[in-house]
Amino acid sequence: MISLVSKFVKPHSTTALPLRFVNSEASFQTKPYKLHRLDSGPSVDVVLKREDALEYYRLMQTIRRMETAAGNLFKEQKVRGFCHLYVGQEACAVGIKASMSPNDAIITSYRCHSWTFLMGATVAEVLSELTGRISGNSRGKGGSMHMYGKNYYGGNGIVGAQQPLGTGIGFAMKYRKQKNVSLTIYGDGAANQGQFFESTNMAKLWNLPVIYICENNGYGMGTSADRSSASVDYYSRGDYVPGVWVDGMDILAVRECIRWAKEYCNADKGPLVLEMATYRYSGHSMSDPGTSYRSRDEIQEVRKTRDPISGLKDKLITSELATESELKEIDQKARKEVDEAVAIALNEPHPPPEVLFADVYHNNPPELVRGITFDDTVVQPFATTSDLLKAFGKK
Repeated sequence: MISLVSKFVKPHSTTALPLRFVNSEASFQTKPYKLHRLDSGPSVDVVLKREDALEYYRLMQTIRRMETAAGNLFKEQKVRGFCHLYVGQEACAVGIKASMSPNDAIITSYRCHSWTFLMGATVAEVLSELTGRISGNSRGKGGSMHMYGKNYYGGNGIVGAQQPLGTGIGFAMKYRKQKNVSLTIYGDGAANQGQFFESTNMAKLWNLPVIYICENNGYGMGTSADRSSASVDYYSRGDYVPGVWVDGMDILAVRECIRWAKEYCNADKGPLVLEMATYRYSGHSMSDPGTSYRSRDEIQEVRKTRDPISGLKDKLITSELATESELKEIDQKARKEVDEAVAIALNEPHPPPEVLFADVYHNNPPELVRGITFDDTVVQPFATTSDLLKAFGKK
């Protein structure tokens, strides 16, 4: 059932439509949450404001088009190395971000392009990094898996490596008496890592404000979850750590779950394990076609019945929070933004060889590097890539 509140409102800034009678907010019900070691959990009754709805839709469309563009650039051999796409999982990232506070921290896996964008980088900076350009998020030296931002501790190339790091971030928050949380995201494949159990043990022992989030997209590389895990109830895998299962294809369910989880952690109740049931349309990485271990019919069925963007669009239309023409205009602007970002990325220069020694040491590096002689090379006296570029008269 949908509850509506109607009034005259100005259209969202992404549109140029005249004033019209629309709903300013609407109420929805999510799928029931599954709970582990909890008497109560997030509410299934959620309220969505029009301005928030349009922004969520814009972000999800932008991420999908950005990831599609990244895949195309990889096929054109403009992106080298690894490239893991987030297409199909947009509701997880945007829903989590919607409930984050400015000083909450996020750390995730190698599937990190969307988070780099959500945590402050432009689409052009993400695509520039993927194509190894100097204007990229990591100055063209990090590539697909190593991007970062304020309170964003990046993608991590090693499976599960972010779990103990996220736990350490939570420890720092508790030590500093901050009322914030460390959102530590990993996949169903990484849920079997020993470091997950070590991390949750320490987090529970010290009651750390860490929210462990398993994005269960059904497959760890090419292995289905039920073939690699004795228990696929990942929200209960923390044992003595309480957990919640949430529909990761519903942005409103994700947003409400994170809001509730933050309140739980900030009440000094300790960590939580969340499982977000989602799906990736592409393969594990660009080298994986993603069809040898699942059928095309399976993928199309998810697209048809559970797609997170289509699901949000249907909610906005049926509740009259937005019109078809408004959403179409958002689609067009997202396409234009990504197309322009691709052009910017491909026209930016690659980093000069001198940056090899920058961003390694704090302040200026030592002149000599252990293991080589003076005749081999002398390290450039630049602490950061920015310092080096300034010295060369570049931005």
